[in-house]
Amino acid sequence: MRLPVTADQLDAALQHAQDTGLAHLDFLQRLLADQAGLRRQRSVERRIKDAHFRGDLQPLGEFDWNFNPTISRVQIEDLAACDFIRRRQNVVFVGQSGLGKSRLMQNIGQAACMKGYRVLYTTSGLLLEDLTAALADQTIHERVRFYARPELLIIDEFGFDRIERSVCPQAASLWYKIIDARSQRASTALVTNIDFEAWADYLGDAPLAMALLDRVVDGATIVKLKGKSYRIHRGPDQPAAK
Repeated sequence: MRLPVTADQLDAALQHAQDTGLAHLDFLQRLLADQAGLRRQRSVERRIKDAHFRGDLQPLGEFDWNFNPTISRVQIEDLAACDFIRRRQNVVFVGQSGLGKSRLMQNIGQAACMKGYRVLYTTSGLLLEDLTAALADQTIHERVRFYARPELLIIDEFGFDRIERSVCPQAASLWYKIIDARSQRASTALVTNIDFEAWADYLGDAPLAMALLDRVVDGATIVKLKGKSYRIHRGPDQPAAK
């Protein structure tokens, strides 16, 4: 049956079956179930590794919901059920820095990995840096296809600072390529600290910004987070959520 079971593991399983009086079919079912569980676990671990989340991410259950009661636990946990990915819909988190937007979105991404979805996490700056390099070496079409593949693409820190536009004059066009390639085909999750009406000014191209916004928010779940900053509350010497 080509099961990845060592001789010692098989001997232990046979001894357990003998000690507990398991029937042959029950023994086989247990052996197969154990191996299936291990394969699922390894598959989840691989998907989480391939997603490139930031390190030391705390579980969603440990989020301090009481610190900012305006953040809806029900809504976040509903998003973590990942039905929006099945429906190929987008999610946008909007709010000031320090509220935990990045952490919560990555928690949703982890939940998606556990449910079998392919996820990729990146920041706006890293994405534009990669695409700018692809323009230079004429591999832009390959990179667009790469970012179109994941069933959930999480783009963090959109609008985090304006250096992206100054370093990458083609930012608006590159953003549009990625969003358009994924539109109605896969889910994109965007984390930003700028309101929608400021996108044109941020991107420096009003028509492209409008086209980009239309594709991002069409059928999307928009979550506007408000409250106190964890970063200010915890002080400069303690880690804080974004």
